[in-house]
Amino acid sequence: MFKKGKLPLLVTMIMSLLLAACGTETAAPAQQAQTEKPQTEQVRKIVHAMGETEIKGTPERIVVLTNQGTESLLALGIKPVGAVKSWIGEPWFDHIKDQMSGVEVVGDETQPNMELIASLKPDLILGTKVRQEKIYTQLSAIAPTVFTENLGDSMIENFELYAHALNKETEGTKILADFDKLIADTKTKLGDKTKMEISLARFQPGKVRVYYKQNFAGVIFDKLGFARPAEQNKAEFSKDIAKEQINVLDGDVFFYFTSDRNGDTGASKTAQEWLSDPLAKNMKVVQTGRAYQVNEAIWNTAGGILAANLMVKDIEKIFADIN
Repeated sequence: MFKKGKLPLLVTMIMSLLLAACGTETAAPAQQAQTEKPQTEQVRKIVHAMGETEIKGTPERIVVLTNQGTESLLALGIKPVGAVKSWIGEPWFDHIKDQMSGVEVVGDETQPNMELIASLKPDLILGTKVRQEKIYTQLSAIAPTVFTENLGDSMIENFELYAHALNKETEGTKILADFDKLIADTKTKLGDKTKMEISLARFQPGKVRVYYKQNFAGVIFDKLGFARPAEQNKAEFSKDIAKEQINVLDGDVFFYFTSDRNGDTGASKTAQEWLSDPLAKNMKVVQTGRAYQVNEAIWNTAGGILAANLMVKDIEKIFADIN
């Protein structure tokens, strides 16, 4: 069928084609591996309060500019290289100070130290529009920057945003699931006690503020299903009141915190003055002895997921002694 000398040539050609095909098959995965970036190196686009920010991989050197954000990092097992000072403590809240050893203080929420932030060479900065909107452009020139819209009642949403920016969505989802379970378990333990009307207030030097539903403590009580007095059942943050309006603080149980700072006891003196006034004597919570001073940091100023867990445990403990 084949002339002499043609068969070896044909065999050689077939073998060359087979080798070329095998070469193509083995090269494809290698080429694909070169074009596909590992998950940790992929660029992610984070939509936040100031627009959109691109973040490469998983950030490791984070500067955080809110007390709430500091708690988000710690809950996720991340120690920031820099953080703003806690509102109470030197420089950290008591409930986080053991986890903040070696963290650089970069000013406070209202006035971060830009030069110090830059010197830390962060690969991510976390802040909030409500505090730092005016310096967002400067911060973004230092490192990718992600801002929440506000603080207070948006703790859960802010935690989710930060977990996304940190490439820790899986860990964040578990932390929130654990918190939801704590809420559900505590609600079950409280039973009918959640029908009691909860009153909230903050005492400052010479000033008193009633807290409605759209604040950190208000959200926690709402999650637990507690009722609020008619005067406080408002989708608002807070309002300053005069002593003649003290009756708006009445309810079945009254919780209050005092904003003493750096050894100043002006807030505690205001609380003592108001609650010993004849007008206060007519309040149901005073007559029944159900007015409780609680930790300002945990119930108000920290505003993060760690404080939320501690606050729920405080509530369970206090109500265990209320019939």
